[in-house]
Amino acid sequence: MPGTGQTYYVAGAGISGLTLALALAKFGAHVVVLEKSPGVGEFGAGLQISPNARRVLDSLGLDSAVAANSLEPKGIDVIPRDRSKPLVTLELGAIMRERFGAPYVVMHRADLAELLYNATRRFANIDIQFGIKGWDAVSDAKGVTIIIDEQGDRTRTVRGRALIGADGVHSQTRTALLEGPAAHYHGRVAWRTLLPFDAAAPHVALDRVTVLVAPRCHVVCYPLPHRQQVNVALFAPAEHPRAEHGTAPEIGGASLSPRLSGLLQAAGENWTPWPLYAVETSTWHRGNIGLLGDAAHAMVPFQAQGAAMGIEDAAILAPLLIDAPQAETAFARYEVLRRDRVTRVARVSAKNGSIFHMKWPMSAARDLVIRTHGSRGHLRRLDWLYGYDALSFGVSTRT
Repeated sequence: MPGTGQTYYVAGAGISGLTLALALAKFGAHVVVLEKSPGVGEFGAGLQISPNARRVLDSLGLDSAVAANSLEPKGIDVIPRDRSKPLVTLELGAIMRERFGAPYVVMHRADLAELLYNATRRFANIDIQFGIKGWDAVSDAKGVTIIIDEQGDRTRTVRGRALIGADGVHSQTRTALLEGPAAHYHGRVAWRTLLPFDAAAPHVALDRVTVLVAPRCHVVCYPLPHRQQVNVALFAPAEHPRAEHGTAPEIGGASLSPRLSGLLQAAGENWTPWPLYAVETSTWHRGNIGLLGDAAHAMVPFQAQGAAMGIEDAAILAPLLIDAPQAETAFARYEVLRRDRVTRVARVSAKNGSIFHMKWPMSAARDLVIRTHGSRGHLRRLDWLYGYDALSFGVSTRT
């Protein structure tokens, strides 16, 4: 196998990058992860892991760790602004295991990053280097030459078989090394906060996901029992991607329901704004340099699939890199396998954002459709998404 025992450099120690490091290391490859931050950490709060991503994590030996740090919600309560009770509760729980072979869970992003990092520490062939200031790379026929900028104005030059940019939506690998586009602002801000169980309990269920929809915003809430907190994410339009930390979201009184008002009051000004960006690039790779996850295809989070797509990417790219005679060949095949799928998911995600924010009378038609489809309509509608098996490509089932 051409990639076994060779060195791969991964830019970024986020969820996608660490998943790829584990996937490559299982084949015996040496992996060096370059991370600008001083340690492992994920901005944001909550994360939904659907069966298509969970199967990959389980294949890396993370089933027990994920289960211990997550909640398997019973369902998703969909509640329009003018209703006091759910319009419908979309079934999750056991039906997801039965239909897709893996559970649907919610957890804290930092917990997933931490357990991925802990898993990498069990591999002598994974080296994670924190506090890296930046990197430059040149691809040639035999691999890549990487110049690494370290603290104290020090630089060093290394060689590897490939460089994979898993460095997020504002990827340096995409914009500088591959001369790709900057991420574009999507016109919305996600306001995130965490509420203690007792503060959230009067407003949302503590065993399910809650989605509140209104004309100018929508809110997604789910419990994180491991932390005794509820993740709250409020999505609202904003002309500019600038917002101050420690302020409350401005959504207008017309969008408020008693439930949403209660959540806003409970949170006060304890919100963190997260401007939403997306990435569309025609260049996923050049030579032996490629992109992974958000660096290649960041999307809005209205189908909760951003992290899942990066996890799928890692499961498919790793065996291709290991087996291909040249890394460039692996990157080309990976793009063929992934581009259509992530494009479809991104379109569904963007469409959901419009659906959630519909005004009357379109909102009445939306509610009728949701009610008609019932508690299991999403299973049929999203079978193509949750039933996708990234482990069926290449040789990714080998150990």
